[in-house]
Amino acid sequence: MEITNNYTFQGELSVPGDKSISHRSIMFGAIADGLTEVTNFLQGADCLSTISCFRNLGIEIENKQDKILIHGKGLHGLHAPKQVLDVGNSGTTTRLISGILAGQPFESTLNGDVSIQKRPMKRIFTPLSAMGARFKSLNNNDCAPFTVSGGQLHGIHYDSPVASAQVKSAVLLAGLYADGVTSVTEPVLSRNHTELMLSGFGANVTSCGTTASIEPEPYLKGQQIQVPGDISSAAYFIALGLITPNSEILIKNVGINPTRDGMIQAALAMGGNLTLLNERTVSGEPVADILVKSSSLHGASIGGDLIPTLIDEIPIIAVMAAFAEGTTTITDAQELRVKESDRIAVVTENLSAMDGKITPTDDGMIIEGGAPLRGTCIQTHMDHRIAMSFAIAGLNADGVTTFDDEKIVTVSYPDFFEDIMRLTK
Repeated sequence: MEITNNYTFQGELSVPGDKSISHRSIMFGAIADGLTEVTNFLQGADCLSTISCFRNLGIEIENKQDKILIHGKGLHGLHAPKQVLDVGNSGTTTRLISGILAGQPFESTLNGDVSIQKRPMKRIFTPLSAMGARFKSLNNNDCAPFTVSGGQLHGIHYDSPVASAQVKSAVLLAGLYADGVTSVTEPVLSRNHTELMLSGFGANVTSCGTTASIEPEPYLKGQQIQVPGDISSAAYFIALGLITPNSEILIKNVGINPTRDGMIQAALAMGGNLTLLNERTVSGEPVADILVKSSSLHGASIGGDLIPTLIDEIPIIAVMAAFAEGTTTITDAQELRVKESDRIAVVTENLSAMDGKITPTDDGMIIEGGAPLRGTCIQTHMDHRIAMSFAIAGLNADGVTTFDDEKIVTVSYPDFFEDIMRLTK
């Protein structure tokens, strides 16, 4: 794949279904009673890993492409897997399924690709062990591969040191199997898809400030779920429309959950011409169409409570910052160090290779915008968001941009490059 800057972008598109919600629809449908039907499911590698894992736990799941049918067996219907649960590249699968497995009367082993084998799992081992589950990291490094032995769980109140929806969700899911109320308090509110969807399935979930609580042993009933478009996928086209001259893009049916809408807030703070149209609620989630037009962006300060709402979008925000006038400072984003790659280091590496002016910090980066970028070979480090972010940069850089691994985009957006070409003028 070679990318050049000879295009403008006009038209409309629908981005793939939300990855976070797609994962959860499979998991919650599996432990609910009866049929769960999911439309606009993300057919990306990560979410397919979740399907594979629950099939190995004894759940019948029909993937008809246009819809997913999950034949749930109830809260206690899973059986011991006959093989290692392969989570692929998916941190969401790994951490959330561990919360469910913590309450099962059997042992499971989880493993994934080289990237997953470097991602920290102690953040879930600690609270789930306190509830009564047992974990063993097979390489003694608190990463995958690891075993989880479930059992009789106790309700706890957990003060999470990080604002992480994956940690919060793992604890709440384990709380379904506990002997009392389980609650999690975060330093800053993370995305709340688990709380919203579990409530829809019938669980008693309450939220107060940054604390979420769940009561055990609910009756979960299968649901019909329409997955909104993923704002993390829409982010690349928001950026593309804003930084490319003479462009106008309408992105339809995008989830704008306020715990996830930091990309919109950042784009507006940088002077972006962005409008929300046709706002509505679908399957309990707020949804809108997003219209973006070419803009003269300026630098901004991005940090604090905004970070958990845009943590996955920081690489593309860094690209936007490179095309903005002035300085953009990103702080409080230490979590970037333990994503699919060290995104602070990898964004710095690739933006510098394109002649961008960027300085990494312990918890973020400082980007001096306005300097013309030049094409290079992007080092993706097996990180789908790095590949897509720098594809957008390459479409506005001088010369040719290539990738060491363009196929990594299939983790979350299999048709990413095709959708770009559909908008080219």
